[in-house]
Amino acid sequence: MNIEKKYLPLIVGVAIALGIFIGGKLSFTDTSDRLFTSNSKKDKINRLIDYIDYEYVDEVNTDSIVDVTVNRILDNLDPHSTYIPKKSFQKVADNMKGDFVGIGISFYTHKDSVTVIRTLEGGPSEKAGIKGGDRIVIANGDSIHGPTWSNDAIIEKLKGKKDSKIDLKVYRRGEPELLDFKVKYSEVPLKSVDASYMLSDDLGYIKINRFAESTYKEFKKGLKSLKNQGATKLVLDLRDNPGGYLHIAKEIADEFLEDDKLIVFTKNKKGKIENYFATRKGDFENGDIYVLINENSASASEVIAGALQDNDKGTILGRRSFGKGLVQQDMALGDGSAVRLTVSRYYTPTGRSIQRSYEKGNEDYYHEYYKRIDNGELSDASSITIADSLKFTTPKGKVVYGGGGIIPDVFVPIDKKMENGTISRIVARGYVNNFVFEELDKNRTLYGNISQEEFIEDYIVTDDYLERFTEFVNKRTRYKITFVAYKEEVKLYLKATLGEQLYGTEAHMQVLNTNDAMLEKVKELVQNTSY
Repeated sequence: MNIEKKYLPLIVGVAIALGIFIGGKLSFTDTSDRLFTSNSKKDKINRLIDYIDYEYVDEVNTDSIVDVTVNRILDNLDPHSTYIPKKSFQKVADNMKGDFVGIGISFYTHKDSVTVIRTLEGGPSEKAGIKGGDRIVIANGDSIHGPTWSNDAIIEKLKGKKDSKIDLKVYRRGEPELLDFKVKYSEVPLKSVDASYMLSDDLGYIKINRFAESTYKEFKKGLKSLKNQGATKLVLDLRDNPGGYLHIAKEIADEFLEDDKLIVFTKNKKGKIENYFATRKGDFENGDIYVLINENSASASEVIAGALQDNDKGTILGRRSFGKGLVQQDMALGDGSAVRLTVSRYYTPTGRSIQRSYEKGNEDYYHEYYKRIDNGELSDASSITIADSLKFTTPKGKVVYGGGGIIPDVFVPIDKKMENGTISRIVARGYVNNFVFEELDKNRTLYGNISQEEFIEDYIVTDDYLERFTEFVNKRTRYKITFVAYKEEVKLYLKATLGEQLYGTEAHMQVLNTNDAMLEKVKELVQNTSY
């Protein structure tokens, strides 16, 4: 299989994009009156916009000019200060709030129809009786099927205010007539904890995908359940987690650290320092903790990894993290848009800044991932560049380094089969999701009596299934692909996706984790410390 450099794991792009849009949440007391006093520099920009508005020979969309101007100003600051247009602000806010008002379905447009992949657990559509495979053809009397309906248009049509209702007509295979459903809009959770389950009799596992407002509550619920099942050891999986709210990371780190231990501190340009200490509320202070990180773990993920590492707590496994040590604050611009501006830096308890350099510009900053590939550090820990001037020492004498991410205590190289570029590209383009849905939709009754546990333990993806997937992909790509060298890995992704569409995100993670190098390393460490 030919793997070009540009197709190397695309998830880094997703992690970076998300990392730009999320940052620490700090208090900010200055009012707009104090911040935006009149001065000649601002007057110059305002006057130029007015001249273009009223005097320029052609009609010009000055809103777009302002957007470009704001973006160019921010480009000259740092890679994580960013502009959020009005049209994007609510979506970004919902993502970080942890829920949104909707009808609670995951869907995709299949043959010009709005087809439900699955209903979200506990959501209004599930309560109303809508099922995976249903086609929503009419909403409030209006047809919503056909080639003219884009995903954005469908989402807009299915929107509504909390506690209001929408009338849906649904086609369900095997039913002679359309089914009528009245669905009440309510808050639907956007889960940030993908999975929480036991890996063994005493080893629990929690996977967090971002740090939103709801993350700590989700985490506490999962942790409590695992402890009730006998967990005295915990794997906290922060791989590919781009970060989020700083105070949420602080609360989660508090669960593992003893009273009054420093978790993190921030410093702004005026030199003001704000310290965050552990409190008495920690529920896992005496348990063994293993934190998984990789090159896409950023910001709040690095806060937790750094706090534990610097306090000689637990074991950090994986590869060097992204290296984002800047804290952002949302600031409204008065028209529904906002700027997410870097207002301070954060430091780990030993005083490390893990922010990597951005002196050569944003493009160079985001291309460092490829430099890490080229210098071999994803495969060999000895290839990681370390500066002696950024050496720090933990209370128990362990040497740690600042200046560009968290270097793990135990290095685990990238799995070149599971994380190769071709598979990542195929997954990112939705081919796996779409194929699995179409196969599942042919006969959902085949899986009606299979429990999630039975599926994970016993279900086997056949060679014939893989062959059909290969044909599906090759009809949609310019390059003819064969999976001879990656046969078992592709089968695992297919099974994981089928599990997700049948049972949810946790099933997806459980399947993928059956062939996970970092988890195997954790189990090895646990076994070695048990004697």
